[in-house]
Amino acid sequence: MNNKPKFELISKYENDKGLIPFRSTKSAAGYDFKSAEDITIPPFKDTHKVYLIPTGVKSFMPDGVCLQLVNRSSNAIKRGLVNPNGYGLIDADYYNNEKNEGHIMFPVINIQSDPYDVKKGDRICQGVFLPYITTQDDDKQVKNKRTGGFGSSDNQ
Repeated sequence: MNNKPKFELISKYENDKGLIPFRSTKSAAGYDFKSAEDITIPPFKDTHKVYLIPTGVKSFMPDGVCLQLVNRSSNAIKRGLVNPNGYGLIDADYYNNEKNEGHIMFPVINIQSDPYDVKKGDRICQGVFLPYITTQDDDKQVKNKRTGGFGSSDNQ
């Protein structure tokens, strides 16, 4: 098996190959993720709610690699959509988790006064694969197994 990261579609979107993230230019670090569905994002001032935009994508990553999701610069400026976390971090063990297959979703809030309609196929965020290192004491720490999706490690 190749030990490089790989994007795949979750079962619900398995026939929608156009959702697989891609780099827009040869030197781009980020892979553009698209929305898998139409979704209306109401203004945050009205709902005080964070919305998750489904991408239909999961990602295999080898140990020592994570996927960082960042907002596209045009989202805030042109659409009023911002990621309330600043960025998202997808761990390798999120892939194929039993709760949601490792479905990558991008959280946003709408800082504009009007609702914003995200259309299926709109580019919504970028993902950058990053290597990481662990401490020398890492093997002594508890090694819980991921059993769920968003926020599941808080339950361990």
